[in-house]
Amino acid sequence: MRKLVYFVHTSVDGNIEGPNGEFDWPEMGPELSGHSKELADRSDTFVYGRRVWEMMTSFWPEAEKHSTHPHVLDFAPIWRGTKKIVVSRTLEKADWDTEVVNGDLAERMTELKARPGKDLLLTGGTELATACAHHGLIDEFHVVVHPVVLGGGKQVLAGGARANLRLTGTRTMDGRAVLLTYEKA
Repeated sequence: MRKLVYFVHTSVDGNIEGPNGEFDWPEMGPELSGHSKELADRSDTFVYGRRVWEMMTSFWPEAEKHSTHPHVLDFAPIWRGTKKIVVSRTLEKADWDTEVVNGDLAERMTELKARPGKDLLLTGGTELATACAHHGLIDEFHVVVHPVVLGGGKQVLAGGARANLRLTGTRTMDGRAVLLTYEKA
């Protein structure tokens, strides 16, 4: 069975965005970018909630026009070439080789995990990740803690059910951020 892997950037105070929705603080150095690529390589499908999907599609289809950052140049073709799933109650269709999934979340995600293929990579966002964690659907958590205190904003996994995890790794990335990896206990 495929794994559902959650990859998220967070501040030291546990937020994925600042009080005004800002996401200008994560720094993608070579090591962190390499880890991102490793996760993409072991996945054949990216999973998003609608809000993150809208953010991704506003940038990645033509990312090279907006940035010359090495991570952007490396990841943009991967993003365009990878199948995507958007979990949404309101979205009916999506571009960029994307399947829209709605209905009972636990049932649908269990079906997706049972399909043949590589892992499913859920990136960013809180609502979908919290709901998936609540149902015990996330198999691995890759949490990158960046050296910034945002003083508010959207919290990682806010309002979900308790989940006991087992630490499987820690790693300093680019001398700045810390990657924490966990599995379900």
